[in-house]
Amino acid sequence: MALKNEPTAPYHSAQDALRVLETVARHSAGVTDTDLARQTRLGIERLTALLRMLRREGYVEQIADGAYVTGASLSRLGSSQQRDRALREKLQRTLDRLRDSVGAAIYISRYIDGEVHVTQYADSPAAPAVNEWVDFRSSAHASAVGKSLLGQLDHNGRRDHLARHKMARLTSRTITDERLLLSRLEAQAPTVPVLDLQEYAVGTVCAAVPITAGSSVGCLALSLPVEHAHRLRQAADTLNRGAAPVLLSLAI
Repeated sequence: MALKNEPTAPYHSAQDALRVLETVARHSAGVTDTDLARQTRLGIERLTALLRMLRREGYVEQIADGAYVTGASLSRLGSSQQRDRALREKLQRTLDRLRDSVGAAIYISRYIDGEVHVTQYADSPAAPAVNEWVDFRSSAHASAVGKSLLGQLDHNGRRDHLARHKMARLTSRTITDERLLLSRLEAQAPTVPVLDLQEYAVGTVCAAVPITAGSSVGCLALSLPVEHAHRLRQAADTLNRGAAPVLLSLAI
């Protein structure tokens, strides 16, 4: 499976955050923001924003003299099993916080072995999850999640997927013409959220943004009841801005 391989803004933010984190980890006694800026070659404004995010996520802490050291989130990573559990719990807290800031149910999805998988999500009574009335694995052509994942594949990868999954009409808005769908996926800019305006389910609108690093295809998505459709684009922008901490959790 080949990828289009167009890194997005969350990818660059996560890569820069990893660079800062690795630099902090090399200084067990702490390192100042001035030294961090010099060693990472990041502008002070960019560095300040990344440090704010890393502190919020618990990856770094600021000690009494203002220097930065590694935080509690990293110290919890022990054995491989402990690490997997700790990272999953950390990721869930990040998703819960994003759910509350966006005001919508949040989903992480991955494209694994040629299939769409929702691997983790955060919902609440105030932000209900979408009713999966048709398996997401067979409805990639209709969902924001599926279209975002397919959009990150190359042309042959998309055609292979669609050859294995019939493009069923799920609502009156569902695209069932393969050429039309492929054309729209090709035209979709990687920095613009993919939208689903009642294509998967009547009464629900969704948006998804890619969170891809290396050969791993993934996306971060949200769903809203259709009566909140007026909030979709603003919510999608907030989702895009909040994607870097999620990608960072997946990259560590």
